[in-house]
Amino acid sequence: MASEGDGFSDYMVLRPDKAGVSDLLRLLYSSKVAENESVDCPVDTQIDEWRRRWAIFISLLLQKNLLLWRTPLAWLGSALEFWLNLLMDNHGFNLLQCDATDYQERHSSEAFVFNDKSADTELIVVAFRGTEPFDAVQWCTDFDFSWYEIPNVGKVHGGFMKALGLQKKHGFPKDLPQSSEKRPSYAYYDLREKLREVLRRKEKAKFLVTGHSLGGALAILFPSILALHGEEWLLSRLEGVYTFGQPRVGDLKFGEFVEQHLDKPKKRYFRYVYCNDIVPRVPYDDSALLFKHFGTCIYFNSLYEGKVVKEEPNKNYFSLWTVVPKYMNSGWEFIRGFLIGYVKGQDYKEGWFMRSMRLVALVAPGLTPHTPQDYVNCTRLGASPSSNKLE
Repeated sequence: MASEGDGFSDYMVLRPDKAGVSDLLRLLYSSKVAENESVDCPVDTQIDEWRRRWAIFISLLLQKNLLLWRTPLAWLGSALEFWLNLLMDNHGFNLLQCDATDYQERHSSEAFVFNDKSADTELIVVAFRGTEPFDAVQWCTDFDFSWYEIPNVGKVHGGFMKALGLQKKHGFPKDLPQSSEKRPSYAYYDLREKLREVLRRKEKAKFLVTGHSLGGALAILFPSILALHGEEWLLSRLEGVYTFGQPRVGDLKFGEFVEQHLDKPKKRYFRYVYCNDIVPRVPYDDSALLFKHFGTCIYFNSLYEGKVVKEEPNKNYFSLWTVVPKYMNSGWEFIRGFLIGYVKGQDYKEGWFMRSMRLVALVAPGLTPHTPQDYVNCTRLGASPSSNKLE
């Protein structure tokens, strides 16, 4: 069903909000996806390869289930945050401002821009927030296999593009269309304007972009769109992009485009991956989905030893050869959680919540390694690769 491809040479947008049972089942036997209500794509689009249609089916099924549990997840998140803050010894109560409607209605991305207020500050940090654990809409973004093909650039993950500021009617124009009506806030345009303002005042400063999980995907897409729009002045002030547990965001051609603008003459994009974290291994790098990682990958094992690799081991996660090692590693991480506070100091002691997550990993090994805890430990305890290897 064609509708929203303005500004792109090709596109495929998954619509879980329109997908009925018959639409999902039709994906399994019919290659005519353009006639399917659950898929927006150019007229007459066909996908003959069954594995690609299966991937679309799984993506839509996951998104529909997440949206079905949207409200219960929001209430669970509110209750858990209330309970965690109730136990904090901070003048009795320290309740986070978070409620169910906040989870249900928030569609924009969150980013923080911070720097030293002194006039001679040298670094401005842009940090994108990752997926909120109880926000079904953001989890849908992670599992959305939609894509848009930008002429001369490549295919880009549709869910992350929407989170950054993609518009249904206008695509991703360099500047927002003029309108007398109050426009919604878009992360990309608001951040770009804020950076222009701060960097003009601080002539010696450069900026750094970072993020974890979904935030990591947005962190690399932000300068990529700057490159697409020819923002050479801003890119000249970019110090680097550091992502943690970042999923794949585009195809091989898109990766080459980004590397051409960010990693020459020197490397500025560094992608951190911890051990068996499942998120950097999705969407799949295979003939069905065509997503590819790019940039410099710094991989850390469960001993927090880092090395530069072309691709993280077990790149698509679900390999029979790695099942036993993954479960053995989860067992070691569970034991390590009790020991690390004594070996490395109380700053690294894991609380009951993290230990509970380590127990979950004994059943599902790829989820717990994605938590920020291990990525923080990688940066604080990790034996990082030497600078000459990064170059």
